[in-house]
Amino acid sequence: MSTPIHVRVATEVAASLPEVRAAFTRSLLEQLNPPFPPAKLLRYDGETPGNEVWIELNFIFFKQVWRSVITEQQQTATAFYFIDKGVQLPFFLRSWQHKHLLEAMPEGGTRIVDELQFTTPFWLPAFLARPLFAGLMLYRRPIYKRVFKK
Repeated sequence: MSTPIHVRVATEVAASLPEVRAAFTRSLLEQLNPPFPPAKLLRYDGETPGNEVWIELNFIFFKQVWRSVITEQQQTATAFYFIDKGVQLPFFLRSWQHKHLLEAMPEGGTRIVDELQFTTPFWLPAFLARPLFAGLMLYRRPIYKRVFKK
């Protein structure tokens, strides 16, 4: 297996940790999907360990289902996170782990952090995959800021 690729993107929003935590729902996940490939949320159980998320990706000439299972969740007074791990992945991934971290900021508001760790097949090198997935996470920034404005 290839060396894991890491991507970390943080976005600061004005809403409190409890507000942001409560809004991590099916509706938010649907808003975060980028325009390409078009994605349809087939299943969303939540972010408790054992829950599943299924997304159908439409590549025009074919479709693929991306299935993830929530493997871990933890909450403290100042942070919350859950991790989803890919169990059925699209052709451009060999492994996938996404940590969704919410951190209360001392001055108020919340930092939303998307931490990715993934591997790709031999034909998709890291120097192409890293900026692609960083761009997909950066696409979320204006959505987070719109959803979580005061």
